[in-house]
Amino acid sequence: MSPRQVKFGHYLAYGSNDVLGAGVMFVMSAWTLYFFTTFCGLTASEAGLIFISARLLDAFFSPVIGYVSDRFHRTKLGARFGRRRFFILLAIPLLPSFALMWMDGHGFWYYLVTYVFFELVYAMEIIPYETLAAEMSPDYTVKAKFAGARILTGQVSAILAGILPGRIIEHFGKSSAETFMYLGIIFAVLSSFVALMVYLFTWERPREEIESIAPKDSGSPLQAVVQLFKDLWATLRIRAFRLHLGMYIGGYISQDIFNAAFTYFATLALLGTVVTVSNYLGWMVGAQLVSVAVAIPLCLRFHPAPTYRIAVGFFAAALLGFLLLWKSGNTQVHWVYALMILAGLGRGALNYIPWSVYNYMADVDEIVTGRRREGSFAGVMTFLRKLLQTLAVLIVTQIFNAAGLVPNAKTQSPEFVQVVVIVMVAGSLAVLLFGFAVSTRFKLNPDTHGVLMDEIERFKRNDGTQPAPENRAIVEDLTGWRYEQLWGKGKQ
Repeated sequence: MSPRQVKFGHYLAYGSNDVLGAGVMFVMSAWTLYFFTTFCGLTASEAGLIFISARLLDAFFSPVIGYVSDRFHRTKLGARFGRRRFFILLAIPLLPSFALMWMDGHGFWYYLVTYVFFELVYAMEIIPYETLAAEMSPDYTVKAKFAGARILTGQVSAILAGILPGRIIEHFGKSSAETFMYLGIIFAVLSSFVALMVYLFTWERPREEIESIAPKDSGSPLQAVVQLFKDLWATLRIRAFRLHLGMYIGGYISQDIFNAAFTYFATLALLGTVVTVSNYLGWMVGAQLVSVAVAIPLCLRFHPAPTYRIAVGFFAAALLGFLLLWKSGNTQVHWVYALMILAGLGRGALNYIPWSVYNYMADVDEIVTGRRREGSFAGVMTFLRKLLQTLAVLIVTQIFNAAGLVPNAKTQSPEFVQVVVIVMVAGSLAVLLFGFAVSTRFKLNPDTHGVLMDEIERFKRNDGTQPAPENRAIVEDLTGWRYEQLWGKGKQ
């Protein structure tokens, strides 16, 4: 592992990339559906088709990028620019394409092409980036700090994504498609800048160390395709990773459903404007920032899974509060702000915990296989989230379309509003409860990770000693494999 010392500037540069990972994604999840149907004349079905097309292509593309980046150090470009960082460098001049999505006056095909193109550029940058914390340090605490720096920066950028539309409208004096054009330009510029910072101020393992732990070459193109799918399947055979995915999906997909529905809920059920919605979102993501700052020490002291369950409780309480607010006909803004803060206190930790835990998945992989496949794990995470996010958006848009959403209309029927509330509350709660249930079985924490790393060192020494019974039980629980099958002895 690289002996370089990690300093504050490295945490800052690494974390800044979540302007792209969280800020841009927040803009897309919170505003895209509303922008397409309110200002671009698209139906909910057309908007849903755009999301589905992009997500399905991305769901395939992300594992491919992960697979390639695990092996890219063997190429001339990888040797010169880095097996991960080359793709980040390649994405820098392409990230401004984000602004093209927010130009009004075009048709369905324009928005489909620009949306799909940016999603693929995003995947090309974010998948290699997600492996860098594990590349730069093996230490549990350092990797937790990397995740904290990432999510804290992401929450700051999400605050910008939430409040900027309102500030733009206040400056120009009107609510129009131009609001979102300026929003797109701002985040397009920021995305390229932070990607450059990541490229300049991060590093990877030395090449000689990479070669000893990297997956082997796959041979012919056909063999490479077969190996790609074998690697993806192999990651799912690791128990800690399967449980981690359940928590990740529970926390993130519940927020995707909420984000898709909340803009309609706030403008229709709460009688708000784009400015008030912007302010609501700003308060929520501000609370998320506080939540992340609190979740970092809680995860180190009380462990990730219990902290995750606390976060689920906050977000679930806020959802039920919105239901009560709507049922009572209460549109007083101070109650809305209170519930947005409560939601943010849950959502921030739900954002942080999966990406903190992800940094240790390659350690579990190493004791099972004797190799490290950070790229494959990142690819699978993005693949499953995009796939399920596609399904969630498809269901939401089709429900909205069936409920009578009228394009280019600032008001909708009472029946449609009722459907929005049901989707936002019941849909988000169902996915949250799934994540809660999975978290009760998740045992990876600083203590068990320490045991895991000790056992990896014992395998490397190959001294013939046997593990303590409690260590054997911990490792078998994390991996889902019998101890005798570890270190590449079992079938992969």
